[in-house]
Amino acid sequence: MRQLRDVDVVAGNSFPLGAVRQADGVNFSVYSKNATAVDLLLFHRAEDVNPARTISLDPAKNRTYFYWHVFVPGLQAGQIYGYRVTGPYDPVRGWRFDPRKVLLDPYGKSVVVPPSYSRRAASDAGENTATAMKSVVVDHDKFDWEGDAPLRHPWARTVIYEMHVGGFTRHPSSGVAPERRGTYGGLIEKIPYLQKLGVTAVELMPVFQFDEQDAPAGLKNYWGYQPVSFFAPHSGYSQRKDSLGPVDEFREMIKALHRAGLEVILDVVFNHTAEGGVDGPTICFRGFANDAYYILDQDRSRYADYTGTGNTLNANQPIVRRMILDSLRYWVEEMHVDGFRFDLASILARDEMGRPMQDPPVIWDIETDPVLAGTKLIAEAWDAGGLYQVGSFVGNAWKEWNGKFRDDIRSFMRGDSGTVTKVPHRLVASPDVYGPEKWQQKRSINFVTCHDGFTLNDLVSYNVKHNESNGEGNRDGTDDNLSWNCGFEGPTEDPAVETLRNRQVKNLLTMTLLAQGTPMLLMGDECRRTQHGNNNAYCDDDETSWFDWTLLERHGDVCRFVQRLVSHRLHLVSQLRWHDYPTLPDFLREASFQIHGVKLDQPDWGNESHSLAFTARGPAGGMFHIMINAYWEALAFELPLREEGAGWRRWIDTSLASPDDICEMEEAPPFAGPRYLVQSHSIVCLFAQLGS
Repeated sequence: MRQLRDVDVVAGNSFPLGAVRQADGVNFSVYSKNATAVDLLLFHRAEDVNPARTISLDPAKNRTYFYWHVFVPGLQAGQIYGYRVTGPYDPVRGWRFDPRKVLLDPYGKSVVVPPSYSRRAASDAGENTATAMKSVVVDHDKFDWEGDAPLRHPWARTVIYEMHVGGFTRHPSSGVAPERRGTYGGLIEKIPYLQKLGVTAVELMPVFQFDEQDAPAGLKNYWGYQPVSFFAPHSGYSQRKDSLGPVDEFREMIKALHRAGLEVILDVVFNHTAEGGVDGPTICFRGFANDAYYILDQDRSRYADYTGTGNTLNANQPIVRRMILDSLRYWVEEMHVDGFRFDLASILARDEMGRPMQDPPVIWDIETDPVLAGTKLIAEAWDAGGLYQVGSFVGNAWKEWNGKFRDDIRSFMRGDSGTVTKVPHRLVASPDVYGPEKWQQKRSINFVTCHDGFTLNDLVSYNVKHNESNGEGNRDGTDDNLSWNCGFEGPTEDPAVETLRNRQVKNLLTMTLLAQGTPMLLMGDECRRTQHGNNNAYCDDDETSWFDWTLLERHGDVCRFVQRLVSHRLHLVSQLRWHDYPTLPDFLREASFQIHGVKLDQPDWGNESHSLAFTARGPAGGMFHIMINAYWEALAFELPLREEGAGWRRWIDTSLASPDDICEMEEAPPFAGPRYLVQSHSIVCLFAQLGS
């Protein structure tokens, strides 16, 4: 970096925010309403003890309204920088300025983390120059997208795979070269597996730069729900160690996934940051405008905590609203992502005092933004403060994680009493939750497992959580898992228990992938990945959380079952040539339904009922008949008569060993009896093809 003279530095502009590379230099702009002084720091390396250059901004020349800005000629992409901000330290008024701390740019597009990074140094008194994360200037014009653009698959053709970028390939069994394990590039190597599985979208757990040290002592934050930036891809997933590596590698990953026909949905955390509560570190937002970025308590020296993390982002404050919208636009326009899943999205419905709003401005900003039109939007419609909005989240474009689907399907399939009446609603997109109109019923994202809680294997292998490795005395994580260990707690060689667990896994997968709505699968559930009973593995960056690829051999029958289910969901009806329905969801939306018990037209809604059957008739005559037995004994279900002369064929029977558990359409064996004996804890699906 060449030496700069004072005359080289000019006033610059307040817009755009962040560090923006221009023809002959870089314009810097940040918001800080109550600051009295701002210094821009330029560094050669992330670990430098002192900046190579300090540029003190003159309030008379370098401030417009509440924006501090400067133009520095000659700077290039890759320049490392940070800020020091001086202002009143008055927590009672919500001000927590600390000029000793180096701050990230809230709009910084890349972040470097020095080897000596210290969350503690950012929390304690004193300066932290050498140990602070720092921002990097990025030039987006130099990347060749080769014509890439978001894919925009219709929801009816969408099957989501929730996954962790690092955990997908970190296990030695991944076959990825050691230097690429756990990276964006490592994920690229495994794209053929995702294609073979048949999913159409990957939902990436947080990839915004996060604080890996925000975890119990001796452990590492693995999940990534502790963001320090809303614009920078996480540097820990980059193989390259230069300052621009994370941005370039992330874009290469997006381009490769799109070439393979896979959409990319980002799990975004616009509800809190890694700066935590009153004793937390000063990394970015707190040092610029603590009273703007966070919802403060009535005692403004403290933070309102609706997230369980110590602070809550002030999403409907105008500056924060703009930042959220700018972030989303950036990831769509410059990084080509296809959609977003909003963690604890109900935070977006709270005002600056934390009160729920009827028409939250930030949600409508996102809903109506033309740049985001057509982007997939998914809400986790609750928060840790008790606000639960499943079925009532504001807006028309949003889908919702359907927590009721998860809970009711888990309860029924493990044999709970009093749950049979809920199952029909869950299988037809929860009209009791979302309303009777068909467009409303498209809002449901159906899942039985996600990153937060038991894996599917553990859901059928443990009655209670086992989070001892987290260092919190097994107090963390929910105690309400709606799980069933099938008769033995944890791993077992008992073939009867293992057979039952395998069947239950297939039952839950069948319910998820046949139900109306959009299905979501958790990484590794297709091969019974286990976390050994840990239902809150947020700080387990080890084999507890990683995808163990050897499981594909041990549980290859489950993986095959998932592949067939996904393929048939997306292509079954077109294969059968039933009217003009390209997918199973399209067919089911137009079908008429009849509900039965073991006897036709006589569903048993009793408290101790554990069985149901459904007949779905398409307008052109095609039919499916599904029988669900969550009872501990086999039950004989009556079958509808086929007056048109088309006989039944067995598509799925989860009690059968592979490959008979799920058949290809042309290989499905006929079944002619008036009744079908459905084994205990099993699901059977028959179909009647026209003219068969």
